[in-house]
Amino acid sequence: MLTKQQILEALNTWIKQRPGLEFGNYGALAPYRAELRQIAKDKRDAETLLTAAALRDSIAAEDLTAAFHAYSGRLTLSEDKGRAKLDYCTGQYWPTEYRKAACAVLASALWERKREDMPKPDGKITKVHGAGQFAHESEHDNINGMTPGDWIRSSFRREFGRSIQSRWFD
Repeated sequence: MLTKQQILEALNTWIKQRPGLEFGNYGALAPYRAELRQIAKDKRDAETLLTAAALRDSIAAEDLTAAFHAYSGRLTLSEDKGRAKLDYCTGQYWPTEYRKAACAVLASALWERKREDMPKPDGKITKVHGAGQFAHESEHDNINGMTPGDWIRSSFRREFGRSIQSRWFD
């Protein structure tokens, strides 16, 4: 069985590998550089989420293993001779996806842990969805005037900022 440290080290190695962009696929410098900027942003996000997962003692190896369902399960974890091994099934273009897959896995583990650790609801809240003739009400658990999902998103926004929260916890 893999340890939390082994899984985190495998993810760290995965995140740090070079994307392998080929300039010939772009034909011009502007779109090539734009792609590089997005890939670099994905790397920063992945490193931030990796650090957050590593610092939470409440996240165990089992939690990380279960999170590999994220990103359609394209990033998979296996054990090979006692070491963590990651494999990826490309959707469109590997250089722009592989770090996003790691972000999705880490965000999933963080979300599940936050969900398990959040305070108990203190009643119900009624929300109106839609408008006009399509409007309907639904009743949800209430945590400080928010639904549990809104409370979790707000918590991650405070921790990571709006940018990471909106990309990985929305």
